[in-house]
Amino acid sequence: MSAHSAIRPVGAADLDTFFDYLNEHLQDNGSAGAPLFQPMPRGQSRFAPDKEAAFRAALALPLGQPGWRRAWIATGANGIQGHVDLRARPDGAASHRALLGMGVHRAFRRLGLGHSLVEAALAWAGAQPGLDWVDLEVLSVNLAARRLYLRCGFVQSGEIADMFRVDGEQLAYCFMHFRLPR
Repeated sequence: MSAHSAIRPVGAADLDTFFDYLNEHLQDNGSAGAPLFQPMPRGQSRFAPDKEAAFRAALALPLGQPGWRRAWIATGANGIQGHVDLRARPDGAASHRALLGMGVHRAFRRLGLGHSLVEAALAWAGAQPGLDWVDLEVLSVNLAARRLYLRCGFVQSGEIADMFRVDGEQLAYCFMHFRLPR
């Protein structure tokens, strides 16, 4: 992790800045020869207002309630450097599992920050009664992210070929999971 980063939960006062960061982060989706990291067209990669409203509402929900979400940011002198979030799986019968999402600002990649963010989320999840698994879904072309998740202890549990078609590309989706220690 960057020597000048601190990881902390996203608070209500952070949300406007957080969504500005997410929109800037999404501008990197498939840009400058990098692979897509979200299944959305390069020219339309932004955090939609309806998703923002849902995210805000989900942060206020108690753990265990359908739709809950928790998020953390890594911050430093230059603002938000990265983020990680955990959210409820959409199926109520999967309430013992959480779904992980994350990203690191382009200026702070390959410094160990992604690993630290994932570790922070896993540590929080491991302390929550009733959570036993953390899952994630990642575009298969995003090899850097897949390697990070493997280093963090995730196991690939499947892959769907041609799951998405974005900007003329056929994209596979990789599924990974992490069993929380008890």
